[in-house]
Amino acid sequence: MQSLIMKSSKEAVQSAAKEFLQFVNRGVSPYHVVEECRRCLLDAGFIELKEAEKWEIKPSSKYFVTRNFSSIIAFAVGGQYLPGNGFSMIGAHTDSPCLRVKPRSKRTKQGCLQVGVECYGGGIWNTWFDRDLTIAGRVMVKSGGKLIHRLVHVSRPLLRIPHLAIHLQRDINDSFGPNKENHLVPIIATAVQEELETGCSSSGDACSAANTTEKHHPSLVKVLSSELGVENEALLDFELCLADTQPGALGGVYEEFIYSPRLDNLHSCYCALKGLLESCSGDSLNEDPNIRMITLYDNEEVGSESAQGAQSNLTELILSRLSASSSNLTAFQQAAPLSFMISADMAHAVHPNYQEKHEENHRPSFHKGPVIKFNSNQRYATTAVTASVIREVASKAGVPLQDVMVRNDSPCGTTIGPILAARLGIPVVDIGAPQLSMHSIREMCCTSSVLQSITLFKGFFELFPAIRSTLVVD
Repeated sequence: MQSLIMKSSKEAVQSAAKEFLQFVNRGVSPYHVVEECRRCLLDAGFIELKEAEKWEIKPSSKYFVTRNFSSIIAFAVGGQYLPGNGFSMIGAHTDSPCLRVKPRSKRTKQGCLQVGVECYGGGIWNTWFDRDLTIAGRVMVKSGGKLIHRLVHVSRPLLRIPHLAIHLQRDINDSFGPNKENHLVPIIATAVQEELETGCSSSGDACSAANTTEKHHPSLVKVLSSELGVENEALLDFELCLADTQPGALGGVYEEFIYSPRLDNLHSCYCALKGLLESCSGDSLNEDPNIRMITLYDNEEVGSESAQGAQSNLTELILSRLSASSSNLTAFQQAAPLSFMISADMAHAVHPNYQEKHEENHRPSFHKGPVIKFNSNQRYATTAVTASVIREVASKAGVPLQDVMVRNDSPCGTTIGPILAARLGIPVVDIGAPQLSMHSIREMCCTSSVLQSITLFKGFFELFPAIRSTLVVD
């Protein structure tokens, strides 16, 4: 077993895991994930670009651009880069399944003030019951004649979705399937307490509401305006996620586990970001003929079909813009087959209580390395070629790898990998760290997976051009 675990000290493993926990605890919405990435990139000397402006890109320089402030692409230009050379890419996604506040959220039942929410993605919704929830996301504010995007995260518990007592549903332990419209409605206050606090009581719903402040309970509006330091009337619209207030933490008797929300897929986002940053800290970028890039997209959990999703034109526009050359009009077309993308998304570790759910020869375990995902029906984009390339990278970087494939009688999830492989014509490998409880409000992975993934991704950026030069296929 010891030989299968990357030979790093426990201190290094735990240090990497604790740094990741800071990232995931701050990344309470896709907008906060992008803000955290932006902060790290600026601290590392990356230059922020705007899609609507002209770019002056220079070798051995580092840049990033956001779209919708929920997707971000960061890249470092190799010192030997020429238009037509390849792109070394890692893709992941910034969103996770959650509940989101409805545009008209005001609901009142049996003296309880409630907040209407919409299910985003495929969450295990029964895990959202009896959790101390809060809100986080972005708010559009009108200030000084401008429409300004502001981030908000209320740290204290505001909301709760209480279970119905077992005495009133004796079969709950045999079958629990809440009605997502009627039963997943959090309580924010009681009408009685609101009247005691404010002198008036909110009631009814928001069917006839004419403005933002009427579409939601005054207590929710007041919290938002107070957090942002604006008047209620300045609030225009918002996109708010519900989030668990319990922070991610190390767990297990040996502190070998990470218990946290949003592991899928902030683990991959963080490791891709760190891999890029660490690969740029030495001299290897100056000798690199490629552009090193991470692409972190929103809306993967709902199909990626949005202006800021992997199915959008964002990646193609960025790559063609960076490849553009008056002296080489086919530079982008030449670059595609010389490029490579790691589609990084979490993988299913074998569950000790449900081992029969896993294909008997493909049962990824904790501590044994990132997992290459295979599916002949193209739910994953891995091919023999792309798997061979990442195995070569991992061998040189000293990182163990595992394989996974679902059973023939089991459905298979998918990732941004097939989308980008088809859209860009770039070779893609699907890979991810093993985890349990995927899409629960609290997920679980092992601490060693953070350092293993960072080491693999850093090695990929530094080693891919040389490995690509040895590849003989087309």
